[in-house]
Amino acid sequence: MTWSEMQPLLSQGTIDTLYMVLWSTLVTVVGGLPLGILLVLTDKGGLLQNTVVNKVIGVVVNIGRSLPFIILLIALIPFTTWVVGTFIGPSAMIVPLAVGAIPFFARLVETSVREVDHGLVEAAQSMGGSIPTIVRKVLLPQALPSLVSGVTTTVIVLIGYSAMAGAVGGEGLGSKAVTYGFQRFDNQFMLITVALLIVIVTVVQLVGDGAVRLLARRGRTTT
Repeated sequence: MTWSEMQPLLSQGTIDTLYMVLWSTLVTVVGGLPLGILLVLTDKGGLLQNTVVNKVIGVVVNIGRSLPFIILLIALIPFTTWVVGTFIGPSAMIVPLAVGAIPFFARLVETSVREVDHGLVEAAQSMGGSIPTIVRKVLLPQALPSLVSGVTTTVIVLIGYSAMAGAVGGEGLGSKAVTYGFQRFDNQFMLITVALLIVIVTVVQLVGDGAVRLLARRGRTTT
């Protein structure tokens, strides 16, 4: 395959991959952030201590994290079809990508929020701060650098998931690699596809690391 033939395929594959990863990341953050915070708040000694709720959320998150993504992808075909109207294409892949990443991100959020100095929480409580206020004014700002690092890790995981999604009707670079590289024994196309994925992951990591360093510096200057 010549470069002129490869270019439109690679361009469309890159666009589809970025589209799936961007929207699934947004859904993952919206779904995983409150789950992670609830895991901390409802834990023993938390502001909303509730053993039953904590255990239920923990079990759901653990089950979601333990399922291999390719199996989850296939198992969610009826649900994806119900939500989107089809289980094929970039928009359809957003559903399983988000469902697979939400439990992963929730645990990262839990870890980040637990790192916040409990003394700050107690100080906010002593000043009459409500739980929503403490979450919004103390927990999230203090955990922000770690949360951004968690988002970066989640995006990279989603890029890998999106490549696997190409095997079962998804689009993106993974689909192009399977269809035009593997099935046609075109090693050059395969290598270029892998190189593009590495470039995307590297850029995401660099941007995420830069944002974490910037937030950490701002945190030190404000304290």
